[in-house]
Parts: sequence; structure tokens; C-alpha cells
Amino acid sequence: MSSAAQPLSDEPVPAVAAVSDPPRQRDAERTRAEILDVATSEFADRGYAGARVDEIAAKTSTTKRMIYYYFGGKEQLYVAVLERSYSRIRGLEQQLDVEHLDPVEAIRALAGLTFDHHEAHPDFIRLVSIENIHRAEHIARSERLSNLNTRALDVLGRILARGREAGVFRDDVEALDVHQVISGFCIYRTANRYTWRALFGRDMLDPERRDQQRQMLGDLVVAYLTAR
Repeated sequence: MSSAAQPLSDEPVPAVAAVSDPPRQRDAERTRAEILDVATSEFADRGYAGARVDEIAAKTSTTKRMIYYYFGGKEQLYVAVLERSYSRIRGLEQQLDVEHLDPVEAIRALAGLTFDHHEAHPDFIRLVSIENIHRAEHIARSERLSNLNTRALDVLGRILARGREAGVFRDDVEALDVHQVISGFCIYRTANRYTWRALFGRDMLDPERRDQQRQMLGDLVVAYLTAR
């Protein structure tokens, strides 16, 4: 028999489910991610009340019906946007290798990470502001968000504990206090960028001032933790 008549391959032919199911799953994940990307921008720009599912569908490669299929409704989509947005910063915090850093350097690293994230994700800051307008009614319904934000305090708590054990940090400071200081600084400079510039003529996100602002945050937190 000629070589042309030989079997095309000796490798076993995979089952149909093995080649069809994963691509379908990947397509679903891509579609869901695309919807969340567009919805994040829409909710951040227009608020919860102003955003329209029809508009979100028009800007994606899917339909309004599919958005409802994946998320259930506008409110569920909005909560999913909030959950993903908070998940990103909490995930970055968990990846920070604070155990192998000096406590002072660890707290500076955590503050710098928050500084970088909030500056790079202004949509996140707008979403937080919008949810505060709604008195956190949507966040309060998400058990996942409650668990996520507990992790931020776990990271901080470990840093503070090590600093106290080393005799570097004061022992009357709670992790939530430090979280408030770091978040307040980072959110303020992004959330109030335009009013600050209009009133004082300074852009708080001016690249030429970035390093100084980042250093200032670290100095403030360290000074507070080491004050006697």
C-alpha cells in the first residue's frame, strides 16, 4: 500500500465533548468578562440609575437577553461589577509577600500598592463614590464583598503584629485605622482630582508629583505607626 493510503495519524481521535466543551466554556468566560468590562465603564460614567442594560449590550458582542442569562438583571450585573473591582485590589494585596519584608518596608509596600492601583483604576474610585450615594445598599447584599474586604485587614494585621513584636510599631493601632488612612489618601487624590485642580490649580495626578505623593503616603503611615 502506498504512503498516501496509510492512516492519517496513529494518535487517538479525541472525544467530541473533549474538544467542544472547553471552547464553549472559554467563550462563555470571554463573553462574561467583556460584559463586565463594558458595564464597569457604563456604571462608573453614568451611575447605577443612569446606566442602561440596552447600552451595555450594544457595546458588547452579545445581547440584552444574554446579559440577563449570565447575570440575572441590572442589579445583579452591578453587584458583579463591584465584586470584580474589589476582588482585583484584594487579590493584589494577597500576593504581596509581606512576611519577608521588614515591617516598615512591608507597610510602605502595601501603601504603595494601593496608591498605584487606585491611580490606575479611576473607574473603581467612581464606583465606590456611586455606591456611597446609594448608602452601600448593593454592597451590603454581597456576602462575597464582606469576605473579600476582611482579607485586606488580615494582611494589615499581620504586618502590624510583626511590627509590634519587633518593638517598631505602637500597640494601640487597629488594622482598620491604618486601612482608613491609606484608602483615604489614595481615594481622595483620584476622586477629587478635578475639583482640586479647579480650586487650587494643581492636578493631584500630575506625573511630575507622583513620586513625591507616593513617598508622602508611606511617610505618613510610618510616622503614625512609630509615634510614641
